[in-house]
Amino acid sequence: MASNASRYLFLFLLGLLVGAIATVMAVRALQARQDPFPHAVMNVMGKHAGLLGQKVAQNRCAATDTVPHARALRTMANDLETAFPELADDQRFTTHSSQFRAHLDAALSAPPTDCAAAGALNEQIKESCKACHQDFRG
Repeated sequence: MASNASRYLFLFLLGLLVGAIATVMAVRALQARQDPFPHAVMNVMGKHAGLLGQKVAQNRCAATDTVPHARALRTMANDLETAFPELADDQRFTTHSSQFRAHLDAALSAPPTDCAAAGALNEQIKESCKACHQDFRG
C-alpha cells in the first residue's frame, strides 16, 4: 500500500514538473512572437525622462546635465511612428508625436540653463506623455 502511494506521489510530482516546463516553453514561444520594439522605445524614453526629473530634483540643471537626456528623448521620438505602426495614421497620435518633438526641439535649440527652465521642460515632457497615454493606453 505504501509503495502505491509513493508511486502516485512520484507521478504527481513528475506531472507537475512536466506541466511547469511546458508552461514556460509556451510562454516563451508567445513572447518570441511579440515585437519588443514598442516597449523598448517606451522604456528608454521613460528612463531618460526620469533621469531628467532626477537632475532637476538634485538641483543639477546645467545644460551639460540636461541636454543629453533631452537629446536622447528627441532621438527616440523619431521612432514613435515606427514603433507603433498601427497608430501612425491616427491624427491624434501624429499630433501628440509632433508636439512632443516640438517641445524637445525647442529645448535643444535653447537648452535649459537653470532648474526653473529644466523643471518646465520636464513638466512639458510629462504632460506630452500623459496626453498621449490617456488617448491610447486607456
